[in-house]
Amino acid sequence: MSVKSCEKLEKSQVALTIEVEAPEFEAALEKAYRKTRAKIRVPGFRPGKAPRKIIEGMYGVEVFFDEAINIAFPDAYEAAVKEKELNVVGYPSVELVGECTRQGFTFKAVAPVYPEVTLGQYKGLSAPKEEVKVSSEDVDRRLQALTDRNTRLVSVEREAREGDTAVIDFEGFLDGKSFDGGKGSNHSLELGSHSFVPGFEEQVAGMKAGDEKDIDITFPEDYHAELAGKAVVFKVKCHEVKEKEVPALDDEFAKDVSEFDTLEELKADLEKQILVDREKDAQRGFEDALMEQVAGGITADIPDAMVEGQARQFLENFRTQIAQQGIPYDQYMEMTGLSEAKLLEDAKEPALRQVKMDLAVMAIIKAENIEASDEDVEEEYQKLAEQFGMDGDMVKKYIQADQVKDQICSRRAVEIVTASATATKPEEKPAGEEKAGEEEKPAKRSRKKKAEEGDEAVEEKKPARRPRKKKAEEVEEAKDVE
Repeated sequence: MSVKSCEKLEKSQVALTIEVEAPEFEAALEKAYRKTRAKIRVPGFRPGKAPRKIIEGMYGVEVFFDEAINIAFPDAYEAAVKEKELNVVGYPSVELVGECTRQGFTFKAVAPVYPEVTLGQYKGLSAPKEEVKVSSEDVDRRLQALTDRNTRLVSVEREAREGDTAVIDFEGFLDGKSFDGGKGSNHSLELGSHSFVPGFEEQVAGMKAGDEKDIDITFPEDYHAELAGKAVVFKVKCHEVKEKEVPALDDEFAKDVSEFDTLEELKADLEKQILVDREKDAQRGFEDALMEQVAGGITADIPDAMVEGQARQFLENFRTQIAQQGIPYDQYMEMTGLSEAKLLEDAKEPALRQVKMDLAVMAIIKAENIEASDEDVEEEYQKLAEQFGMDGDMVKKYIQADQVKDQICSRRAVEIVTASATATKPEEKPAGEEKAGEEEKPAKRSRKKKAEEGDEAVEEKKPARRPRKKKAEEVEEAKDVE
């Protein structure tokens, strides 16, 4: 193999002209012969036993050329990329140059490569940072969440009413015939949750254990096509009615759900937790705003392949999210009328922002000569093990050392930006924009391990402040903090 030329193109692409010479091509031809000979019929020989020269004599010397080219190309391309020390970021487009003969062939491969990045300003920036406050209403809401989690369901011998959970069998019929997805057994339905078709829960109210009832329902016009606007009958049998047994908010409750002896001590601890959570969220928001500025200030000729790859990653994460919710992906797409082509198209803009963010972080790491030692990696593994409550070796099994190293370097890059930055007071929001007493929502994180966006999925929340997020951070972010 020899590289005849290596030419830089726009959009951070490189055109390689590569020659596969006679010895390499001959080796590929022999492999092609061994791979395909069983499929070639030659009179007087059992399948796969005809000599190569006999086959070439019958069908021409070019009979194995196509297969040999396919065999020779990958090794030749990889060798050329290595020789020219290219950092490719996608698959090449390939075309033959001239004729292929027994002496070999020449091909041209156009491949996207990691772009050259010029940083703009990344020190001495300023961004708004939320002022952190905690009200008594915030503590009450957190306390209510604790109460809800410790509420039990107990059976009652009475008619079901809103707020109760009815354990039911049901089967839906359209024009006297049962329809797909309209049947369930021992289903626990909370009345008032609005998890069923409108009108269903209201008619279950009033039933008690042992009751059977026909419920008439008309599906909404915007329901999926087969049942939209249709009148159906659900045959329902109630097995059990359960009501919520809510614990009293007193010192005994505090002892049951925490390490504290009194309700006041528990409230004080919840206030501290909320304050810590909000300070973290405010800091994340501050860092994200700074890193958006850094990403917006870079200069780079970004190849389309990087953006397309990021968009596909968004889509793949969305598929995973849908599966985790127990919804078949194909069924979801059919019900919503979405297509992968539309999701990918919608993902391109947020994908571009994500790629710019990753490039910015990597450029800072390079500019500042940021490194992570083996000791740093071991310390990070120990933190992850403690956070997950797992053995250190088990954590190493799931998270590669290179990933941890990248995370440490990325975090240090963000810290460099933040350390020299100035926090400003956020602009006041117009009256009525926030509900009084409403607990703040956490600052949106940049991405969850290369994002999780689609319709809502492919709508990236905000550009990531790190090229990868540690699994520990993802888990922490996903937790519901009381």
